[in-house]
Amino acid sequence: MEPKDIVEYIDRQKILCAVVMEVKGNRLRLLTETNREVNLSTNRLLHNSKKSLDLSLGRDNLINALREISTYRKKLAHDIDIKGLWEILNTEQEWIDVETMTAFCFSGTSDGDHESSVVRAFFHNRLYFKFDHNRFFPHSEEQVKQNLERLKEEDQRRLIIEKGSEWVKRVYGSEKNNYNPKEINDDATKIIDIIKSVFIFEKESKHYSLCKAIFKKANINLTESFRLLIKAGALNENENIYLYKSGISVTFSNKATTLSSTLSLPLSYNNGRRDLTDLSVITIDGRATMDFDDALSIEEIDDHYRLGIHIIDVGHFVKKGDAVDQEALARGSSIYMPDQIIPMMPTCLAENICSLKEGEIRPAISIMVNLSRFYEIIDYEIMHSIIMVEHQLTYYNANLMIKENRAISILHEIAKTFRQFRIKNGAVQISLPNINVWINETGEINVCRINRESPARMLVAEIMIMANWIMSGFLSKNSMPTIFRSQAGPKERLYQWDDGTLFQNCMQRRLMNRFMLDSKPGHHSGLGLNSYATATSPIRKYFDLATQRQIRAVLGLEEPYSKEEIDTTINMLAEPMHSVIMVQRNRVRYWLLKYLENRIGQKEDAIILYKRRDYYQILIPEYMLECNLSRSGVENLKPETLVKVTIQNVDARKDILTVFLG
Repeated sequence: MEPKDIVEYIDRQKILCAVVMEVKGNRLRLLTETNREVNLSTNRLLHNSKKSLDLSLGRDNLINALREISTYRKKLAHDIDIKGLWEILNTEQEWIDVETMTAFCFSGTSDGDHESSVVRAFFHNRLYFKFDHNRFFPHSEEQVKQNLERLKEEDQRRLIIEKGSEWVKRVYGSEKNNYNPKEINDDATKIIDIIKSVFIFEKESKHYSLCKAIFKKANINLTESFRLLIKAGALNENENIYLYKSGISVTFSNKATTLSSTLSLPLSYNNGRRDLTDLSVITIDGRATMDFDDALSIEEIDDHYRLGIHIIDVGHFVKKGDAVDQEALARGSSIYMPDQIIPMMPTCLAENICSLKEGEIRPAISIMVNLSRFYEIIDYEIMHSIIMVEHQLTYYNANLMIKENRAISILHEIAKTFRQFRIKNGAVQISLPNINVWINETGEINVCRINRESPARMLVAEIMIMANWIMSGFLSKNSMPTIFRSQAGPKERLYQWDDGTLFQNCMQRRLMNRFMLDSKPGHHSGLGLNSYATATSPIRKYFDLATQRQIRAVLGLEEPYSKEEIDTTINMLAEPMHSVIMVQRNRVRYWLLKYLENRIGQKEDAIILYKRRDYYQILIPEYMLECNLSRSGVENLKPETLVKVTIQNVDARKDILTVFLG
């Protein structure tokens, strides 16, 4: 290598032509066609053409000469048919040096310019040959196919970025009501889907880098994606993002919908069902309830009472493994949110033939419990039956009737006695108010506290716990596996019986061990019961439907699940049930925060739960919301201290709630 030699090297994916000005060992000082002087190692060189320039020409003349050489070489490279060469040479799976390849590309005498043009051509087009400085290796047909597909994808990506950035700029720059979502074409739909995916799943979205490139080219911050999607009509301001993240569908498959529409009530029940239609059966539910899955009856017989707990027999309609059953298993549970209900089964089942509707005969699984005049359980019988609901009451109606209506009064006494039985057996009674949030027809957010210990709610809760306990014992006695629930004792008891304060109830809940699911029964410490399995809500929960099917199997109505099938069902329900819980919890919190966005500056009572290094964790009882309270400038507050806080900042979409003391 000598001064005056013309060389080429790669800089930022471009081939630059340069002349050697000085050589020091393996280091070169170069003057480039871009009028720059650079120091470069000889191993950085891409090509040495063995052509030279007279350094005495002067800097400007040297640069012009380099540019002319570079232009000439580019022209030569442009005329090289790389695809044609590959079609001839791809059967020769061996390396080809630059001199040989130049001879293939050009007939007659060739020089350094021709060699350089070959290097340039193969450097920029690597679809057909592997490029390694001064040699080339033909790709296989499969590799070329893959390379062409990748090139096509890259071209599509560039096109999407180009069109996407233009669309984003147009929508972002439009006035609030100036952009018409009806004008969205197929290209815009693709772009919206990309942006929506990234807004929902963030960096986990497969479109993240593409979307980022679109917004970068549009010179708009990616954090503006939600606002842009609202403008485009792709999302609304209160969109339930949690549903998208969980993958839960609000609609049912065509197979499930079609099958549901064919199911109907039988003309008669002549398969040995006990006719209990003469009983006075009632349901007690919330005002908005449309799917009634449990009902009660009470009779006074001589020296005892006979309590009837009647559960709609969903298994009579929905068979294992059919389209409805498969979708119910995939969903795990109905989802109840302030602005939306997503049933586990199609509405024509959940709110019609699989619902205990007033004045209509329905198949049921009935638990008939004999109790003494002191409301203590004597014995029970479980049967498949037909019933007819006489009255459908709300919790409000039932509360008003507690003292006047003897049947409801007796049911209330039974519930109280059973709770005392559980508490004496070590149950941890946690009583926390429930915050009910709903959106009315005008879009107004309504918030109210529900006392879970009101007579009617306590009545239903305790009798359903009793029914589940009895059915659990029935299955255990018959050696039938099911989805049993068990729970180890709490880490600590903060109070006895049911007289804990609100603070103690909150903290006691944190000290409870998680319940466990198993195909074998176990002690449930939290409920104070020797075994437990849920079966009273088969319309709403797949756990309950599976347990009901095992009851039906003992009664001879169908084949039971095996232990292995129960274990598999438990595993399959883990993910959907986690999603259901998170979606419900997050959506309620969202609407509570949305409600509080209009109450900034409002003062609220709060309870100090515990303290950390920089903040206190507090509870706002009015909304049963927890948040942080900065310890900066705040005196040392002890847990359970009641304080006044002022709502400082709320952002439902960002899940932000900040308060300050005073």
